[in-house]
Amino acid sequence: MQISPILSALRHHKAGTALIAMQIALTLAIVCNTLFIIQQRVAHLSRPSGIDEAHLLRIQNQWVGQHGDYAPLLAADLATLRHVPGVVDAYATNSVPLSGGGWSTGLGLKPSQNGPTAMTAIYFADDHTLPTLGVKLVAGRNFRADEISDMPALSKPTPPFVIITRALASKLYPHGDALGKSVYVAPDKPSTIIGVVRRLQAPWTGNFAASFSDNSTLVPFRLITNGTNFVLRVRTGQMGNVMRTAPKALYAANRMRVIPDDDGVMPFSAIRAKAYASDRGMAILMAVICVMLLAITAAGIVGLTSFWVGQRRKQIGVRRALGATRGDILSYFLTENLLIGMGGVLLGIALAIGLNLWMVTRFEMQHLSLWYVLAGAVALLLLGQGAVFAPALRASRVPPVEATRSV
Repeated sequence: MQISPILSALRHHKAGTALIAMQIALTLAIVCNTLFIIQQRVAHLSRPSGIDEAHLLRIQNQWVGQHGDYAPLLAADLATLRHVPGVVDAYATNSVPLSGGGWSTGLGLKPSQNGPTAMTAIYFADDHTLPTLGVKLVAGRNFRADEISDMPALSKPTPPFVIITRALASKLYPHGDALGKSVYVAPDKPSTIIGVVRRLQAPWTGNFAASFSDNSTLVPFRLITNGTNFVLRVRTGQMGNVMRTAPKALYAANRMRVIPDDDGVMPFSAIRAKAYASDRGMAILMAVICVMLLAITAAGIVGLTSFWVGQRRKQIGVRRALGATRGDILSYFLTENLLIGMGGVLLGIALAIGLNLWMVTRFEMQHLSLWYVLAGAVALLLLGQGAVFAPALRASRVPPVEATRSV
């Protein structure tokens, strides 16, 4: 098929051609960047925490009406929880991954170092922590029971030993084995790295911890204060039962406590859902926007092509009378739409890259992958061809007798 007659016809419909081309360009620019953002959000909320979330339960506990030494209360509660049917193990800590609150600090490799070598989340742990969480050691060993000590609230941790994540070990000692080396949690007292775990995510999921989300440090302390987080490892299929019986067992042991009703007893599946609720909501909203834009663009192509077919029925009839086949008419409209789409796609590629560069400078986003642009361009061209097919098929069915009407 010759392109010149098609281009000549498009010059007589400049407004409609420009409108559809511009609509395709804007759709491509917005959809490519939106899908790129969705992919980043999905990757963010799908990040592994490093723990066996399916079998973990968190109970937030606060003792009331009791002052002074909370260590016996903590020990009694842990003993109670470990004897609850369906509970494999339990420990107490200051925070847990994805919880949104906890401790962070800078680590140094020298005493009183100016500026930290790496930032890290701090988790209070004992010899039950790794088995409870299901965290895997890749080097070294776990804490021993005789290495765990009590630490009052508002004190600064100065641990003799620490267990760190593999990501943090690589940050601290990128050219060698971190096991057995020293790190400064406190400015003037070294801590020996006795173990390295595969992964343990920080409590925060936002921008605050974006640079050290996989940097975590376990310190061998029991935090002695009136509030704590109990983490329970639950047998398969027993989560519902333990969620009901564990708080009852705690109240039966000592009623002078408060366990919040709303989020005091939460499986880690609920903690993850809460932590990433905004990312999930944003991804869904952007996906809906993409679908709506694509639907509007397809509807615009269908509407414009249908309008042109209605205007050209006599011309189509003349062509049919002169020997044009139904395939020729169908090919004509498909080619015409393809040319409009290619023009819109070329403009859209420039707009997509420009929009991404603006977002990179204003919102510190990542650069848009060209694969998204190319895939979006191909998808929009296919969408345009699919949208125009029905009107083009109707045009191909115009009989030659249309050429003699209204003459």
